[in-house]
Amino acid sequence: MSKVMSTWIRNLCGVVLCLAIMPASAATVLIYGDSISASYGMDIEQGWVSLLDKRLAKRAPGKHQVINASVSGETTAGGLRRLPALLKQHTPDVVVLELGANDGLRGQPPKLMERNLAAMIRLSQQAGARVVLLGMKIPPNYGKAYTNAFFAVFPKVAKAGNIALLPFFLDGVGGVPELMQKDGLHPNAKAQPKLLEQAWPLIFQHLAE
Repeated sequence: MSKVMSTWIRNLCGVVLCLAIMPASAATVLIYGDSISASYGMDIEQGWVSLLDKRLAKRAPGKHQVINASVSGETTAGGLRRLPALLKQHTPDVVVLELGANDGLRGQPPKLMERNLAAMIRLSQQAGARVVLLGMKIPPNYGKAYTNAFFAVFPKVAKAGNIALLPFFLDGVGGVPELMQKDGLHPNAKAQPKLLEQAWPLIFQHLAE
């Protein structure tokens, strides 16, 4: 191999390595959820959204903005009412939807939740944002048929909207006593890094795009 060719290959490898470790492009991330993302029962700094903000700040100082518009007790209906103003105010590049659990806990019709989630996905996309949906499961209080219908909503709206889905955000956390608060519904501070690790790949992928 000629010396010129060897130099060219080394330079090319350097460029590829540089691209591989480059941080994602600057972007605004809107986290739109309920108590799970609003750090219920703990300091806001302990929550997974704050941990996400810190990770992005470390990887690309000053380049990313994380807006946490999550509200404890929020339903998909309430979320749909609030979303247009938030999209206009923040013009996010990525919207992370973490809503639906309170619909299920209140026994709301899954079809209604489906319509609300689909509408929020559509509004976000029309505003130019990429969407990540964090799916949920609920306890079987209302019977197996309702529980299954609830869980099926998330993949259905994700497929219809052609968006990324994390099937169950609390996978490996829900039902694990040492990772849950005393109410058995909300993850504790110890669980927050795990929640971040589960959501991170999809969020970072969308930032890189």
